[in-house]
Amino acid sequence: MFSPPFCPSGSEVIVGVNKYRLAKEETVEVLAIDNTAVRHKQIDKLKKVRETRDPEVANKYLAAIEECSRTGEGNLLGLAVEAARARCSVGEITDAMKKVFGEHKASTRMVSGAYLSEYGAHEEISAAHNRVAEFKKHEGRNPRLLVAKMGQDGHDRGAKVIATGFADLGFDVDIGPLFQTPLEVAQQAVDADVHCVGVSTLAAGHKTLVPELLKELRKLNRPDILVICGGVIPPQDYEFLYQSGVSAIFGPGTRIPQASVDVIDNIEKSLENIRQAM
Repeated sequence: MFSPPFCPSGSEVIVGVNKYRLAKEETVEVLAIDNTAVRHKQIDKLKKVRETRDPEVANKYLAAIEECSRTGEGNLLGLAVEAARARCSVGEITDAMKKVFGEHKASTRMVSGAYLSEYGAHEEISAAHNRVAEFKKHEGRNPRLLVAKMGQDGHDRGAKVIATGFADLGFDVDIGPLFQTPLEVAQQAVDADVHCVGVSTLAAGHKTLVPELLKELRKLNRPDILVICGGVIPPQDYEFLYQSGVSAIFGPGTRIPQASVDVIDNIEKSLENIRQAM
């Protein structure tokens, strides 16, 4: 789920993934990195660099990079090297060029019908469609999902496939751009009035970014927006995410129709709890 699905129709058998799975998966030891601690150390290093460098020299080279980007006159790479020697960060050098060139935005377009054509007619598909129809009948609109990528995780193929699959099953689906911050994802979720954010994570940032996303949703007074996760997440991290407030976690090999039903179940339960609390 939220990573490249393994033959969603089940027509291709992948032993240990979509068939003949172990009743109890063997725990695989992985190196755990405290991303939050690493981030704070990097921020501290940047602060020290900026406090000890010559600000006039640094600003001079950053201004030169911006001017070179605007006019095309001069050696942009050479200026970037000189700026680095003046202790300008890669982010500052990039921002100077970004003022002129802007920032590339990867396409988030979905291909309608691609998932259903691969999956074919199946009772799981019908069951998922029926659940969406029932949800719309009771709530007045389709379940709405935002598929999000946060941090430096640039692997978006699986997220797009998942988004297409959910859309084909009747969900209203939004896809966020790559490299978003938790605040940006939370704001997009609020603006789009989604029921749920599906975080696709394949770069081991889940223990830092997901709790921050949940915190940002609370700050925006929308703790009712559910957060679910999928991708490459070690099973030993599941409990941490659940304790943080994640509603569901889907690993590789998850069947999308069943996952969609599980998501609707979670949304309906959340909505019912809100109504009872009113």
